Amino acid sequence: MQNIEPLSAELERALLHALLEEFTLSNGLFFDERLRTPTLALSDSERFLGRWTSALRRIEIGRSFVLGHRWTLVVEVLKHEMAHQFVDEVLGVREETAHGAAFQRVCAERGIDPRAAGLPDDVARDGAPLEDSGRTAVLSRVSKLLALAQSPNEHEAQTAMNLAQKLMLEHNLGELEARRRRAYVSRELGEPAGRLEESIGLIGVVLREHFFVEVIQLRVWRAREGSRGTVLEATGTADNVAMAEYVYSFLHHTAEGLWEQHKRAHKIKGDRDRRAYRAGVVTGFLEKLRVEQKSNEEKGLVWVGDPELAKHYRTRYPRIATVRTGGAGSAEARSHGHEAGKKLVLRKGVEGGTESRGLQLGAGRGR
Repeated sequence: MQNIEPLSAELERALLHALLEEFTLSNGLFFDERLRTPTLALSDSERFLGRWTSALRRIEIGRSFVLGHRWTLVVEVLKHEMAHQFVDEVLGVREETAHGAAFQRVCAERGIDPRAAGLPDDVARDGAPLEDSGRTAVLSRVSKLLALAQSPNEHEAQTAMNLAQKLMLEHNLGELEARRRRAYVSRELGEPAGRLEESIGLIGVVLREHFFVEVIQLRVWRAREGSRGTVLEATGTADNVAMAEYVYSFLHHTAEGLWEQHKRAHKIKGDRDRRAYRAGVVTGFLEKLRVEQKSNEEKGLVWVGDPELAKHYRTRYPRIATVRTGGAGSAEARSHGHEAGKKLVLRKGVEGGTESRGLQLGAGRGR
């Protein structure tokens, strides 16, 4: 059993309020506000993640589950229990088993995980080594190419990265052409922050344009801080989400490392221009990827998107608002970062700044 430090009474009340807010939001988005608000409670039971009790009109969520997992996964479990409530109170279906045909239909129509036991699909792989997560051979080949991208020869390194990108493109085009049914998962990228800086939002653009995933900025609850946070979430096939998580970590840590190098080289004391520089790095890398994308298109490798992923994404997030914000900070720092980003090569292994996550594509990931 996982030993998790309990919350104070004040933080627990705030957590229950956050769950109520998520219930209200999901009730409107997925159930046309047809559910009456039940009692929401935390349970010390280790036998379930969530439970709907009809006689008490109560949804319980496991306390250790809430404190030990990401908020997006907690919300998935809450939606699962709301589906039980919908079948029970709105449809009035009581002659079937709890996870019978009516429940399966309600979940399928709303993109809710219907499984009776275990963690939601994206949790099953959360924190697991890539080679233990049902990945295909394509990631192993990509990993080998990114290892070659560590070559000190700039041309060889760039060629290896381009080949890795081309391999992922060919893999996804082949999957769509074969019309194989593709399963999709979602995963948070990085840790929630009070406010996402510009460079993180730009990494989301990189992933959406070039790594075959949909990316959304989410507001989540940070139970131990008692406050809201913001985080990116990627949705796509298991292979593509794994690659997106890797690229996110690489760019996040590498931009920080390049800023530290820039500070030393220019004898800069403070971090006033850090955000602008990091945003410049990601923008420069994005520009580089767009050039390579044109090269692939000239070879007939054109990615027009995955319609099934788009459908899945719209079901998962039926209302999405697009917000655009302009860049701020020193134009000079942004320009320096942009030039550094244009020279950046995606490599195997990530180390950034003073904090090393030791992330490896094809190796275990530390959390």
